[in-house]
Amino acid sequence: MMRRLIFSVSALALVVGLHGQIAYANDDEESITVYRVFVGDHADGKITAFDLGKADHRWTFATVGQSKLYSVNDGASIVAVQSEKDTVQFINSGISLHAHGDHSDIELADPAAVKTPLEGPRPFHVIDHNGKIAVNFDKGGYAAIVDSDALSKGELKTTSLKQARAHHGFVAPVGNGWVTTVASDAAVEGDAAPSRVGLQAVKVDGTPAGDVATCTGIHGEAFSGAYLAAGCKEGILTVTSGKDGPVPALLAYPADLPAGQTTGTLLGAKSMQVFLGNYGAKGLVVVDPVDTPHFQYLDLPFRRVDFTLDPTDARFGYVLTEDGSLHRINILTAQIAQSAKVTEPYSMDGHWNDPRPRIAMAGDEIVVTDPNQGLVRRIAKDELTEIAAIKVEGKPYNIAVSGGSGKVHEHGHDETHAHSHGDPQIYKGYFEDSQVKDRPLSDYAGDWQSVYPYLQNGGLDPVWAHKAETGTMSAQDYRKEYEIGYKTDVDHISIKAGEVSFYKNGKATTGTYTYDGKEILTYKKGNRGVRFIFKKTAGDEAAPQFIQFSDHKIAPEKADHYHLYWGNDRTALLSEVTNWPTYYPSSLSAKQIVSEMKAH
Repeated sequence: MMRRLIFSVSALALVVGLHGQIAYANDDEESITVYRVFVGDHADGKITAFDLGKADHRWTFATVGQSKLYSVNDGASIVAVQSEKDTVQFINSGISLHAHGDHSDIELADPAAVKTPLEGPRPFHVIDHNGKIAVNFDKGGYAAIVDSDALSKGELKTTSLKQARAHHGFVAPVGNGWVTTVASDAAVEGDAAPSRVGLQAVKVDGTPAGDVATCTGIHGEAFSGAYLAAGCKEGILTVTSGKDGPVPALLAYPADLPAGQTTGTLLGAKSMQVFLGNYGAKGLVVVDPVDTPHFQYLDLPFRRVDFTLDPTDARFGYVLTEDGSLHRINILTAQIAQSAKVTEPYSMDGHWNDPRPRIAMAGDEIVVTDPNQGLVRRIAKDELTEIAAIKVEGKPYNIAVSGGSGKVHEHGHDETHAHSHGDPQIYKGYFEDSQVKDRPLSDYAGDWQSVYPYLQNGGLDPVWAHKAETGTMSAQDYRKEYEIGYKTDVDHISIKAGEVSFYKNGKATTGTYTYDGKEILTYKKGNRGVRFIFKKTAGDEAAPQFIQFSDHKIAPEKADHYHLYWGNDRTALLSEVTNWPTYYPSSLSAKQIVSEMKAH
Protein backbone atom coordinates (compact mmCIF):
# COMPACT_ATOMS: atom_id res chain seq x y z
CA MET A 1 0.00 0.00 0.00
CA MET A 2 1.31 3.47 -0.90
CA ARG A 3 1.79 5.73 2.06
CA ARG A 4 1.87 9.53 1.80
CA LEU A 5 4.18 11.12 4.36
CA ILE A 6 2.94 14.39 5.81
CA PHE A 7 5.54 16.45 7.67
CA SER A 8 4.85 19.15 10.21
CA VAL A 9 7.29 21.40 12.00
CA SER A 10 7.38 23.58 15.05
CA ALA A 11 8.25 27.25 14.96
CA LEU A 12 11.88 26.32 15.51
CA ALA A 13 14.10 25.55 12.53
CA LEU A 14 15.09 21.90 12.23
CA VAL A 15 18.18 20.74 10.37
CA VAL A 16 19.34 17.13 10.17
CA GLY A 17 23.11 17.41 9.77
CA LEU A 18 25.06 19.66 7.47
CA HIS A 19 24.16 17.44 4.53
CA GLY A 20 21.10 15.77 6.08
CA GLN A 21 18.02 14.34 4.48
CA ILE A 22 15.45 16.82 5.78
CA ALA A 23 15.86 20.55 6.32
CA TYR A 24 13.20 23.08 7.32
CA ALA A 25 13.64 26.82 6.97
CA ASN A 26 10.74 27.82 9.25
CA ASP A 27 7.20 26.93 10.19
CA ASP A 28 5.67 28.96 7.36
CA GLU A 29 7.58 27.35 4.51
CA GLU A 30 7.47 23.66 5.55
CA SER A 31 10.32 22.96 3.12
CA ILE A 32 12.15 19.67 3.04
CA THR A 33 14.99 18.16 1.06
CA VAL A 34 14.83 14.44 0.39
CA TYR A 35 17.10 12.26 -1.74
CA ARG A 36 16.46 8.57 -2.23
CA VAL A 37 19.23 6.27 -3.46
CA PHE A 38 18.68 3.10 -5.50
CA VAL A 39 21.56 0.60 -5.71
CA GLY A 40 21.75 -2.48 -7.92
CA ASP A 41 23.82 -5.44 -6.76
CA HIS A 42 26.62 -6.74 -8.99
CA ALA A 43 25.87 -10.43 -8.45
CA ASP A 44 22.45 -10.89 -6.88
CA GLY A 45 19.11 -9.99 -8.44
CA LYS A 46 18.14 -7.15 -6.15
CA ILE A 47 17.92 -3.39 -5.78
CA THR A 48 18.33 -1.71 -2.40
CA ALA A 49 16.75 1.72 -1.84
CA PHE A 50 17.25 4.04 1.11
CA ASP A 51 16.75 7.66 2.08
CA LEU A 52 20.09 9.45 2.03
CA GLY A 53 19.94 11.12 5.44
CA LYS A 54 18.27 8.16 7.10
CA ALA A 55 19.90 5.06 5.65
CA ASP A 56 18.01 2.63 7.90
CA HIS A 57 14.82 3.73 6.13
CA ARG A 58 15.23 1.27 3.24
CA TRP A 59 13.49 -1.08 0.86
CA THR A 60 14.56 -4.07 -1.25
CA PHE A 61 13.25 -5.02 -4.69
CA ALA A 62 13.86 -8.37 -6.38
CA THR A 63 15.08 -8.39 -9.99
CA VAL A 64 15.80 -11.24 -12.37
CA GLY A 65 19.40 -10.15 -12.99
CA GLN A 66 22.02 -7.45 -12.64
CA SER A 67 20.48 -4.02 -13.28
CA LYS A 68 21.67 -0.84 -14.95
CA LEU A 69 19.66 1.91 -13.23
CA TYR A 70 18.27 5.14 -14.69
CA SER A 71 16.40 7.90 -12.86
CA VAL A 72 13.68 9.17 -15.24
CA ASN A 73 10.70 11.50 -15.36
CA ASP A 74 12.31 14.07 -13.04
CA GLY A 75 13.17 11.32 -10.58
CA ALA A 76 9.60 10.02 -10.24
CA SER A 77 10.59 6.60 -11.59
CA ILE A 78 13.60 4.30 -11.74
CA VAL A 79 14.27 2.08 -14.76
CA ALA A 80 16.16 -1.19 -14.08
CA VAL A 81 17.55 -2.60 -17.32
CA GLN A 82 18.60 -6.26 -17.13
CA SER A 83 20.19 -6.79 -20.54
CA GLU A 84 21.30 -10.37 -19.97
CA LYS A 85 17.84 -11.38 -18.75
CA ASP A 86 15.83 -9.66 -21.51
CA THR A 87 13.88 -7.71 -18.89
CA VAL A 88 13.24 -4.11 -17.87
CA GLN A 89 11.62 -3.47 -14.50
CA PHE A 90 10.30 -0.17 -13.17
CA ILE A 91 10.11 1.27 -9.67
CA ASN A 92 8.20 4.40 -8.76
CA SER A 93 10.60 6.26 -6.48
CA GLY A 94 7.91 7.64 -4.16
CA ILE A 95 9.19 11.19 -4.67
CA SER A 96 7.22 13.56 -6.89
CA LEU A 97 8.24 17.18 -7.49
CA HIS A 98 5.81 19.73 -8.92
CA ALA A 99 7.28 23.07 -9.94
CA HIS A 100 5.50 26.37 -9.35
CA GLY A 101 8.16 28.87 -10.43
CA ASP A 102 9.13 30.41 -7.09
CA HIS A 103 8.93 27.03 -5.36
CA SER A 104 8.33 23.32 -5.87
CA ASP A 105 5.93 21.05 -4.05
CA ILE A 106 7.09 17.60 -3.00
CA GLU A 107 4.98 14.53 -2.35
CA LEU A 108 6.46 11.49 -0.60
CA ALA A 109 5.43 7.86 -0.47
CA ASP A 110 7.15 4.51 -0.16
CA PRO A 111 8.83 3.41 -3.39
CA ALA A 112 6.85 0.72 -5.18
CA ALA A 113 7.60 -1.69 -8.01
CA VAL A 114 5.46 -1.40 -11.13
CA LYS A 115 3.92 -4.85 -11.49
CA THR A 116 4.31 -5.18 -15.26
CA PRO A 117 7.86 -5.46 -16.63
CA LEU A 118 8.98 -4.97 -20.22
CA GLU A 119 10.35 -8.10 -21.82
CA GLY A 120 12.24 -8.35 -25.09
CA PRO A 121 15.54 -9.35 -26.69
CA ARG A 122 18.46 -7.58 -24.99
CA PRO A 123 17.23 -4.18 -23.77
CA PHE A 124 20.05 -1.67 -23.38
CA HIS A 125 20.06 2.09 -24.01
CA VAL A 126 17.42 4.22 -22.27
CA ILE A 127 16.59 7.80 -23.25
CA ASP A 128 14.30 10.00 -21.14
CA HIS A 129 13.19 13.21 -22.87
CA ASN A 130 10.04 15.35 -23.00
CA GLY A 131 7.77 12.86 -21.28
CA LYS A 132 8.90 9.87 -23.35
CA ILE A 133 11.16 7.02 -22.21
CA ALA A 134 12.67 5.07 -25.10
CA VAL A 135 14.17 1.63 -24.37
CA ASN A 136 16.17 0.08 -27.22
CA PHE A 137 15.95 -3.70 -27.68
CA ASP A 138 19.23 -4.46 -29.41
CA LYS A 139 18.34 -7.94 -30.62
CA GLY A 140 14.73 -7.10 -31.41
CA GLY A 141 15.17 -4.30 -33.92
CA TYR A 142 12.82 -1.92 -32.16
CA ALA A 143 12.48 0.53 -29.27
CA ALA A 144 9.67 0.53 -26.73
CA ILE A 145 8.34 4.04 -26.02
CA VAL A 146 7.04 4.29 -22.45
CA ASP A 147 4.57 6.99 -21.40
CA SER A 148 6.10 8.84 -18.41
CA ASP A 149 2.84 10.09 -16.89
CA ALA A 150 1.25 6.64 -16.90
CA LEU A 151 4.42 5.15 -15.43
CA SER A 152 4.34 7.58 -12.53
CA LYS A 153 0.85 6.25 -11.75
CA GLY A 154 2.08 2.67 -11.74
CA GLU A 155 0.80 1.87 -15.25
CA LEU A 156 2.92 0.64 -18.15
CA LYS A 157 1.73 2.07 -21.48
CA THR A 158 4.02 1.53 -24.45
CA THR A 159 4.20 1.86 -28.20
CA SER A 160 6.85 0.37 -30.46
CA LEU A 161 9.12 2.14 -32.95
CA LYS A 162 10.54 -0.34 -35.46
CA GLN A 163 14.11 -0.10 -36.75
CA ALA A 164 15.37 -1.32 -40.12
CA ARG A 165 17.45 -4.04 -38.46
CA ALA A 166 18.43 -5.19 -35.00
CA HIS A 167 21.56 -3.56 -33.59
CA HIS A 168 23.06 -1.96 -30.49
CA GLY A 169 21.62 1.54 -30.81
CA PHE A 170 19.05 4.04 -29.59
CA VAL A 171 15.89 5.91 -30.50
CA ALA A 172 15.24 9.50 -29.36
CA PRO A 173 12.50 12.13 -29.73
CA VAL A 174 13.64 15.39 -31.36
CA GLY A 175 11.00 18.11 -31.49
CA ASN A 176 7.89 16.54 -33.01
CA GLY A 177 9.89 13.82 -34.73
CA TRP A 178 12.14 10.88 -33.96
CA VAL A 179 15.64 9.76 -34.82
CA THR A 180 17.10 6.27 -34.71
CA THR A 181 20.55 4.82 -35.12
CA VAL A 182 21.08 2.86 -38.34
CA ALA A 183 23.15 -0.29 -38.85
CA SER A 184 24.67 -1.68 -42.02
CA ASP A 185 22.62 -4.12 -44.10
CA ALA A 186 25.77 -6.05 -44.98
CA ALA A 187 25.88 -9.70 -43.94
CA VAL A 188 27.38 -10.28 -40.52
CA GLU A 189 29.64 -13.27 -40.03
CA GLY A 190 29.68 -15.29 -36.83
CA ASP A 191 28.76 -13.35 -33.72
CA ALA A 192 30.03 -9.98 -34.93
CA ALA A 193 27.62 -7.13 -34.20
CA PRO A 194 26.03 -5.16 -37.06
CA SER A 195 28.08 -2.12 -37.99
CA ARG A 196 26.47 1.14 -36.85
CA VAL A 197 26.74 3.72 -39.61
CA GLY A 198 24.67 6.75 -38.66
CA LEU A 199 21.47 8.42 -37.52
CA GLN A 200 18.22 8.90 -39.42
CA ALA A 201 15.01 10.85 -38.89
CA VAL A 202 11.98 8.56 -38.83
CA LYS A 203 8.25 8.76 -38.33
CA VAL A 204 6.68 7.24 -35.24
CA ASP A 205 6.03 4.02 -37.17
CA GLY A 206 9.72 3.76 -38.09
CA THR A 207 9.32 4.90 -41.70
CA PRO A 208 12.38 6.95 -42.83
CA ALA A 209 11.76 10.70 -42.89
CA GLY A 210 15.21 11.82 -43.95
CA ASP A 211 18.62 10.72 -45.14
CA VAL A 212 21.10 8.84 -42.97
CA ALA A 213 23.60 11.22 -41.34
CA THR A 214 26.97 9.48 -41.30
CA CYS A 215 28.22 8.69 -37.79
CA THR A 216 30.40 5.59 -37.84
CA GLY A 217 30.13 3.46 -34.70
CA ILE A 218 27.55 5.86 -33.22
CA HIS A 219 27.29 5.40 -29.47
CA GLY A 220 26.62 7.48 -26.37
CA GLU A 221 23.77 9.96 -26.56
CA ALA A 222 22.59 12.90 -24.45
CA PHE A 223 20.42 16.02 -24.57
CA SER A 224 21.45 19.54 -23.58
CA GLY A 225 19.40 22.63 -24.40
CA ALA A 226 18.30 22.47 -28.02
CA TYR A 227 20.73 19.69 -28.91
CA LEU A 228 20.90 15.91 -29.01
CA ALA A 229 24.49 14.69 -29.37
CA ALA A 230 26.12 11.32 -29.99
CA GLY A 231 29.70 10.11 -30.38
CA CYS A 232 31.10 8.85 -33.70
CA LYS A 233 34.42 7.79 -35.19
CA GLU A 234 34.45 11.10 -37.10
CA GLY A 235 33.43 13.41 -34.26
CA ILE A 236 30.26 14.38 -32.38
CA LEU A 237 27.00 14.31 -34.31
CA THR A 238 24.50 16.92 -33.11
CA VAL A 239 20.79 17.09 -33.92
CA THR A 240 18.38 20.00 -33.49
CA SER A 241 14.70 20.42 -34.31
CA GLY A 242 13.99 22.24 -37.56
CA LYS A 243 10.76 23.24 -39.26
CA ASP A 244 11.05 20.25 -41.60
CA GLY A 245 12.22 17.79 -38.94
CA PRO A 246 15.47 16.90 -37.14
CA VAL A 247 18.58 18.66 -38.45
CA PRO A 248 21.92 16.82 -38.03
CA ALA A 249 25.39 18.41 -38.04
CA LEU A 250 28.78 16.82 -37.46
CA LEU A 251 31.41 18.42 -35.23
CA ALA A 252 34.63 16.82 -36.46
CA TYR A 253 37.34 15.99 -33.93
CA PRO A 254 40.07 18.65 -34.22
CA ALA A 255 43.63 17.72 -35.10
CA ASP A 256 44.95 18.65 -31.64
CA LEU A 257 42.97 15.86 -29.92
CA PRO A 258 44.91 12.63 -29.29
CA ALA A 259 44.73 10.46 -32.39
CA GLY A 260 42.95 7.13 -32.52
CA GLN A 261 40.38 7.84 -29.79
CA THR A 262 36.61 8.43 -29.91
CA THR A 263 33.74 9.44 -27.65
CA GLY A 264 31.30 6.70 -26.67
CA THR A 265 29.59 8.22 -23.61
CA LEU A 266 28.12 11.73 -23.39
CA LEU A 267 26.40 13.59 -20.57
CA GLY A 268 24.30 16.70 -21.23
CA ALA A 269 24.14 19.69 -18.90
CA LYS A 270 20.71 20.92 -17.83
CA SER A 271 21.39 24.60 -17.21
CA MET A 272 24.03 25.22 -19.88
CA GLN A 273 24.16 24.02 -23.47
CA VAL A 274 27.24 21.85 -23.16
CA PHE A 275 28.22 18.17 -23.08
CA LEU A 276 30.85 16.20 -21.19
CA GLY A 277 32.12 13.04 -22.86
CA ASN A 278 34.79 10.42 -22.55
CA TYR A 279 37.72 10.40 -24.98
CA GLY A 280 39.97 7.40 -24.73
CA ALA A 281 40.65 5.54 -21.49
CA LYS A 282 41.97 8.54 -19.54
CA GLY A 283 40.58 11.56 -21.29
CA LEU A 284 37.46 13.73 -21.19
CA VAL A 285 36.14 16.28 -23.68
CA VAL A 286 33.91 19.28 -23.04
CA VAL A 287 31.79 19.79 -26.16
CA ASP A 288 30.28 23.15 -27.08
CA PRO A 289 27.76 22.44 -29.86
CA VAL A 290 27.60 26.06 -31.04
CA ASP A 291 30.79 28.08 -30.60
CA THR A 292 34.37 27.27 -31.47
CA PRO A 293 36.43 25.71 -30.17
CA HIS A 294 33.85 22.94 -30.05
CA PHE A 295 36.19 20.66 -28.07
CA GLN A 296 38.24 21.14 -24.92
CA TYR A 297 40.32 18.12 -23.90
CA LEU A 298 41.29 17.06 -20.38
CA ASP A 299 43.94 14.40 -19.79
CA LEU A 300 43.26 12.61 -16.50
CA PRO A 301 46.07 11.40 -14.19
CA PHE A 302 44.68 7.82 -14.24
CA ARG A 303 42.15 5.90 -16.28
CA ARG A 304 38.53 6.91 -15.82
CA VAL A 305 36.13 4.69 -13.84
CA ASP A 306 32.93 6.77 -13.93
CA PHE A 307 31.88 10.41 -14.34
CA THR A 308 28.83 12.63 -13.87
CA LEU A 309 27.61 16.23 -14.23
CA ASP A 310 26.19 18.36 -11.44
CA PRO A 311 22.53 18.93 -12.45
CA THR A 312 22.18 21.98 -10.18
CA ASP A 313 25.47 23.66 -11.14
CA ALA A 314 26.49 22.77 -14.68
CA ARG A 315 29.84 24.52 -14.28
CA PHE A 316 31.11 21.36 -12.62
CA GLY A 317 31.41 17.66 -13.29
CA TYR A 318 32.96 14.87 -11.25
CA VAL A 319 35.10 11.95 -12.37
CA LEU A 320 36.41 8.96 -10.42
CA THR A 321 39.73 7.51 -11.56
CA GLU A 322 41.14 4.04 -10.96
CA ASP A 323 43.48 5.20 -8.19
CA GLY A 324 40.36 5.86 -6.07
CA SER A 325 40.44 9.65 -6.48
CA LEU A 326 37.38 11.80 -7.10
CA HIS A 327 38.06 14.93 -9.17
CA ARG A 328 35.94 18.06 -9.58
CA ILE A 329 36.07 19.22 -13.21
CA ASN A 330 35.61 22.87 -14.16
CA ILE A 331 33.47 22.55 -17.28
CA LEU A 332 34.22 26.12 -18.41
CA THR A 333 37.99 25.58 -18.46
CA ALA A 334 38.16 21.78 -18.86
CA GLN A 335 40.55 21.55 -15.91
CA ILE A 336 40.68 19.64 -12.64
CA ALA A 337 39.71 22.03 -9.86
CA GLN A 338 40.09 19.71 -6.86
CA SER A 339 40.87 16.05 -6.09
CA ALA A 340 40.56 13.73 -3.11
CA LYS A 341 40.94 10.02 -2.42
CA VAL A 342 37.53 8.44 -1.69
CA THR A 343 37.98 4.68 -2.29
CA GLU A 344 40.70 2.08 -2.60
CA PRO A 345 42.16 1.68 -6.12
CA TYR A 346 40.00 -0.14 -8.69
CA SER A 347 41.98 -1.19 -11.77
CA MET A 348 40.37 -0.80 -15.16
CA ASP A 349 42.14 -3.94 -16.39
CA GLY A 350 39.83 -6.91 -16.84
CA HIS A 351 36.22 -7.16 -18.05
CA TRP A 352 34.23 -3.96 -18.58
CA ASN A 353 31.52 -5.23 -16.22
CA ASP A 354 33.78 -6.17 -13.32
CA PRO A 355 32.56 -4.64 -10.03
CA ARG A 356 33.87 -1.08 -9.87
CA PRO A 357 32.47 2.09 -8.26
CA ARG A 358 29.70 4.11 -9.86
CA ILE A 359 28.83 7.70 -8.95
CA ALA A 360 25.68 9.87 -8.94
CA MET A 361 24.69 13.33 -7.70
CA ALA A 362 22.33 13.91 -4.76
CA GLY A 363 22.03 17.65 -4.22
CA ASP A 364 25.19 18.82 -2.46
CA GLU A 365 26.63 15.32 -2.38
CA ILE A 366 28.18 12.74 -4.67
CA VAL A 367 27.19 9.19 -3.77
CA VAL A 368 29.78 6.55 -4.66
CA THR A 369 29.32 2.79 -4.62
CA ASP A 370 32.29 0.85 -3.26
CA PRO A 371 31.62 -2.80 -4.27
CA ASN A 372 34.64 -4.37 -2.59
CA GLN A 373 33.74 -2.83 0.77
CA GLY A 374 29.97 -3.25 0.44
CA LEU A 375 29.46 0.49 0.97
CA VAL A 376 27.81 3.54 -0.51
CA ARG A 377 29.92 6.58 0.36
CA ARG A 378 28.45 10.05 0.79
CA ILE A 379 30.91 12.71 -0.38
CA ALA A 380 30.38 16.46 0.12
CA LYS A 381 30.76 18.00 -3.34
CA ASP A 382 32.35 21.25 -2.13
CA GLU A 383 35.06 19.74 0.05
CA LEU A 384 35.23 16.22 -1.49
CA THR A 385 35.24 14.85 2.06
CA GLU A 386 33.33 11.82 3.26
CA ILE A 387 30.15 12.54 5.22
CA ALA A 388 29.20 8.94 5.91
CA ALA A 389 29.66 5.38 4.65
CA ILE A 390 26.45 3.35 4.35
CA LYS A 391 26.63 -0.44 4.56
CA VAL A 392 24.75 -2.23 1.78
CA GLU A 393 24.73 -6.04 1.72
CA GLY A 394 26.35 -7.75 -1.25
CA LYS A 395 28.31 -5.82 -3.87
CA PRO A 396 26.67 -2.42 -4.45
CA TYR A 397 27.27 -1.48 -8.07
CA ASN A 398 25.04 0.58 -10.36
CA ILE A 399 23.30 3.54 -8.75
CA ALA A 400 20.52 6.08 -9.40
CA VAL A 401 19.17 8.95 -7.30
CA SER A 402 15.75 10.56 -7.02
CA GLY A 403 14.73 13.62 -5.03
CA GLY A 404 15.09 17.31 -4.42
CA SER A 405 13.63 20.12 -2.35
CA GLY A 406 10.06 21.28 -2.02
CA LYS A 407 7.19 22.32 0.20
CA VAL A 408 4.93 19.73 1.75
CA HIS A 409 1.19 20.47 1.82
CA GLU A 410 -1.36 18.31 3.58
CA HIS A 411 -4.34 17.41 1.42
CA GLY A 412 -7.78 16.11 2.29
CA HIS A 413 -9.72 14.17 -0.32
CA ASP A 414 -11.91 17.15 -1.12
CA GLU A 415 -9.23 19.84 -0.93
CA THR A 416 -8.02 21.84 -3.88
CA HIS A 417 -4.27 22.44 -3.99
CA ALA A 418 -4.11 26.01 -5.23
CA HIS A 419 -1.09 28.26 -5.65
CA SER A 420 -1.06 32.01 -5.69
CA HIS A 421 1.02 33.91 -8.19
CA GLY A 422 0.09 37.27 -6.70
CA ASP A 423 -2.78 39.58 -7.57
CA PRO A 424 -4.08 38.34 -10.96
CA GLN A 425 -4.94 41.88 -12.04
CA ILE A 426 -1.40 43.08 -11.37
CA TYR A 427 -0.05 40.05 -13.23
CA LYS A 428 -2.19 41.07 -16.23
CA GLY A 429 -0.84 44.64 -16.03
CA TYR A 430 -3.58 46.59 -14.25
CA PHE A 431 -2.41 48.53 -11.19
CA GLU A 432 -2.06 52.00 -9.69
CA ASP A 433 1.21 53.97 -9.77
CA SER A 434 1.16 54.12 -5.99
CA GLN A 435 1.45 50.33 -5.84
CA VAL A 436 4.81 50.29 -7.66
CA LYS A 437 7.83 50.08 -5.31
CA ASP A 438 11.59 49.94 -5.86
CA ARG A 439 13.11 46.47 -5.97
CA PRO A 440 16.60 45.13 -5.20
CA LEU A 441 18.69 42.95 -7.50
CA SER A 442 18.44 40.21 -4.88
CA ASP A 443 14.83 39.68 -6.02
CA TYR A 444 16.38 38.08 -9.11
CA ALA A 445 19.27 36.23 -7.45
CA GLY A 446 19.90 32.64 -8.51
CA ASP A 447 20.79 30.52 -11.52
CA TRP A 448 18.49 30.92 -14.50
CA GLN A 449 18.04 29.16 -17.85
CA SER A 450 16.67 30.52 -21.11
CA VAL A 451 13.48 28.86 -22.32
CA TYR A 452 14.42 29.48 -25.97
CA PRO A 453 16.12 26.06 -26.41
CA TYR A 454 12.93 24.36 -25.21
CA LEU A 455 10.91 26.32 -27.77
CA GLN A 456 13.34 25.23 -30.49
CA ASN A 457 13.22 21.53 -29.64
CA GLY A 458 9.44 21.37 -29.26
CA GLY A 459 9.41 21.10 -25.49
CA LEU A 460 7.03 24.06 -25.16
CA ASP A 461 4.55 22.85 -27.78
CA PRO A 462 1.96 21.96 -25.08
CA VAL A 463 1.99 25.63 -24.04
CA TRP A 464 1.04 26.83 -27.54
CA ALA A 465 -1.73 24.22 -27.75
CA HIS A 466 -3.01 25.39 -24.36
CA LYS A 467 -3.02 29.02 -25.48
CA ALA A 468 -4.84 28.14 -28.69
CA GLU A 469 -7.69 26.54 -26.73
CA THR A 470 -8.85 29.92 -25.39
CA GLY A 471 -6.88 32.41 -27.50
CA THR A 472 -7.36 34.05 -30.86
CA MET A 473 -4.51 32.35 -32.74
CA SER A 474 -3.50 28.84 -33.69
CA ALA A 475 -0.85 26.96 -31.76
CA GLN A 476 1.57 27.43 -34.67
CA ASP A 477 0.96 31.20 -34.72
CA TYR A 478 1.64 31.41 -30.97
CA ARG A 479 4.86 29.49 -31.50
CA LYS A 480 5.95 31.95 -34.21
CA GLU A 481 5.22 34.92 -31.93
CA TYR A 482 7.19 33.47 -29.05
CA GLU A 483 10.01 32.41 -31.38
CA ILE A 484 10.66 36.15 -31.82
CA GLY A 485 10.00 36.95 -28.17
CA TYR A 486 12.18 34.27 -26.58
CA LYS A 487 15.06 34.35 -29.08
CA THR A 488 18.50 34.80 -27.46
CA ASP A 489 22.01 33.40 -27.50
CA VAL A 490 22.40 33.89 -23.73
CA ASP A 491 21.40 30.45 -22.52
CA HIS A 492 22.17 30.88 -18.81
CA ILE A 493 22.29 33.77 -16.31
CA SER A 494 23.70 33.71 -12.79
CA ILE A 495 22.92 36.53 -10.34
CA LYS A 496 24.68 36.72 -6.99
CA ALA A 497 25.75 39.49 -4.60
CA GLY A 498 25.28 42.30 -7.12
CA GLU A 499 27.02 40.46 -9.96
CA VAL A 500 25.26 39.29 -13.11
CA SER A 501 26.97 36.71 -15.35
CA PHE A 502 25.73 36.11 -18.89
CA TYR A 503 26.63 32.70 -20.34
CA LYS A 504 26.84 32.03 -24.06
CA ASN A 505 27.53 28.33 -24.60
CA GLY A 506 29.33 28.08 -21.30
CA LYS A 507 31.42 31.27 -21.58
CA ALA A 508 30.66 33.96 -19.01
CA THR A 509 30.59 37.76 -19.25
CA THR A 510 30.14 39.40 -15.84
CA GLY A 511 29.23 42.84 -14.58
CA THR A 512 28.46 44.46 -11.23
CA TYR A 513 25.12 46.32 -11.25
CA THR A 514 23.37 48.85 -9.04
CA TYR A 515 19.73 49.96 -9.04
CA ASP A 516 18.92 52.75 -11.54
CA GLY A 517 15.22 53.25 -11.00
CA LYS A 518 12.00 51.94 -12.53
CA GLU A 519 9.91 52.83 -15.55
CA ILE A 520 6.18 52.20 -16.03
CA LEU A 521 5.26 51.32 -19.62
CA THR A 522 1.80 51.36 -21.20
CA TYR A 523 1.17 48.81 -23.94
CA LYS A 524 -1.10 49.02 -26.98
CA LYS A 525 -3.96 47.05 -25.44
CA GLY A 526 -4.07 49.35 -22.38
CA ASN A 527 -2.37 47.20 -19.76
CA ARG A 528 0.95 48.24 -18.25
CA GLY A 529 4.24 46.81 -17.11
CA VAL A 530 7.20 47.87 -14.99
CA ARG A 531 10.87 47.71 -15.94
CA PHE A 532 13.23 47.55 -12.97
CA ILE A 533 16.55 48.89 -14.23
CA PHE A 534 20.13 48.27 -13.11
CA LYS A 535 23.28 50.02 -14.33
CA LYS A 536 26.75 48.51 -14.63
CA THR A 537 29.34 49.96 -12.26
CA ALA A 538 32.19 47.50 -12.87
CA GLY A 539 33.03 44.28 -14.66
CA ASP A 540 33.81 42.98 -18.13
CA GLU A 541 33.76 45.50 -20.96
CA ALA A 542 31.47 43.22 -22.97
CA ALA A 543 28.85 43.15 -20.22
CA PRO A 544 25.88 45.43 -21.06
CA GLN A 545 25.64 48.88 -19.48
CA PHE A 546 21.99 48.39 -18.55
CA ILE A 547 19.73 45.47 -17.70
CA GLN A 548 15.97 45.78 -17.33
CA PHE A 549 13.79 43.17 -15.61
CA SER A 550 10.08 42.59 -16.22
CA ASP A 551 8.42 39.78 -14.25
CA HIS A 552 4.78 40.87 -13.80
CA LYS A 553 5.53 41.96 -10.22
CA ILE A 554 5.58 45.61 -9.16
CA ALA A 555 7.01 45.55 -5.62
CA PRO A 556 9.75 43.67 -3.74
CA GLU A 557 9.18 39.92 -4.14
CA LYS A 558 11.32 37.01 -5.22
CA ALA A 559 11.02 36.45 -8.98
CA ASP A 560 9.84 33.02 -10.17
CA HIS A 561 10.76 33.87 -13.79
CA TYR A 562 11.50 37.07 -15.68
CA HIS A 563 11.91 38.72 -19.07
CA LEU A 564 15.24 40.50 -19.45
CA TYR A 565 16.31 43.33 -21.73
CA TRP A 566 19.94 44.40 -21.97
CA GLY A 567 22.07 46.87 -23.91
CA ASN A 568 24.02 50.11 -23.66
CA ASP A 569 21.19 52.60 -24.29
CA ARG A 570 18.78 52.87 -21.35
CA THR A 571 16.08 54.75 -23.27
CA ALA A 572 16.22 52.62 -26.40
CA LEU A 573 15.73 49.46 -24.34
CA LEU A 574 12.40 50.77 -23.06
CA SER A 575 10.96 50.72 -26.58
CA GLU A 576 11.86 47.05 -27.13
CA VAL A 577 8.60 45.10 -26.81
CA THR A 578 8.94 42.30 -29.39
CA ASN A 579 12.01 40.46 -28.11
CA TRP A 580 11.87 39.53 -24.43
CA PRO A 581 14.33 36.73 -23.57
CA THR A 582 12.74 34.76 -20.75
CA TYR A 583 14.42 32.90 -17.91
CA TYR A 584 13.25 30.26 -15.45
CA PRO A 585 15.20 28.63 -12.60
CA SER A 586 17.92 26.31 -13.91
CA SER A 587 16.67 23.53 -11.67
CA LEU A 588 13.41 23.18 -13.65
CA SER A 589 12.95 20.67 -16.45
CA ALA A 590 11.05 21.42 -19.67
CA LYS A 591 8.06 19.55 -18.29
CA GLN A 592 8.06 21.66 -15.12
CA ILE A 593 8.38 24.90 -17.10
CA VAL A 594 5.43 23.87 -19.27
CA SER A 595 3.37 23.23 -16.13
CA GLU A 596 4.28 26.66 -14.76
CA MET A 597 3.53 28.49 -18.02
CA LYS A 598 0.14 26.80 -18.37
CA ALA A 599 -0.73 27.79 -14.78
CA HIS A 600 -0.43 31.51 -15.57
